[in-house]
Amino acid sequence: MATEAAKEEMVFFDVETAAAPSPSDSSGQWWLLEFGAILVCPRRLVELASYSTLIRPGDPSAVSRRFSGDPSLSAAFRAAPPFADVADDIFALLDGRVWAGHNIRRFDCHRVREAFAAAGRAAPEPVAVVDSLSVLAQGFGRRAGDLKMATLAAYFGIGKQTHRSLDDVRMNLEVLKHCAAVLMLESNLPAGVLPGADDGAVTRRRA
Repeated sequence: MATEAAKEEMVFFDVETAAAPSPSDSSGQWWLLEFGAILVCPRRLVELASYSTLIRPGDPSAVSRRFSGDPSLSAAFRAAPPFADVADDIFALLDGRVWAGHNIRRFDCHRVREAFAAAGRAAPEPVAVVDSLSVLAQGFGRRAGDLKMATLAAYFGIGKQTHRSLDDVRMNLEVLKHCAAVLMLESNLPAGVLPGADDGAVTRRRA
């Protein structure tokens, strides 16, 4: 677990939730099912520490089908802590750091804040947010086909997305490294040298 002196580290995080609000949940609440995060040195882009936990939802029917189809995971969810029991750990990881992740502005950030509000707790606050979906949309373009994490990972040969929080944040970091390397090469080569470099790209190159 990070200390107060290590707040310069970025935190990449991802949440897995129920596929949709449970029909039996009259409040229409999204339940967190898993939280995963890695602390990353922003100067070297290397993982320094990690944290992950399954979270037992207040409504057992909220466990998504992809998890409930795995008997071992179904048992793990029954034994998992409720959000209130891991809220302190998650707060310590997130509060006062740069948050990073894929599509976190539209999804993950909201789910985290909702979970803290439901627990009657003050939510952690970032000093800045880096959403790799927005960053790549502006800089890398749609040369991979689209900007879904699974598509980008397949494009770079990184592997198949598992939709497990810790796996996904590590994949997110690797995708960013690959994209940054490609963009750096393109910016230092004349236009047209790299085959297919213009396919959906919006990068600038030196003449």
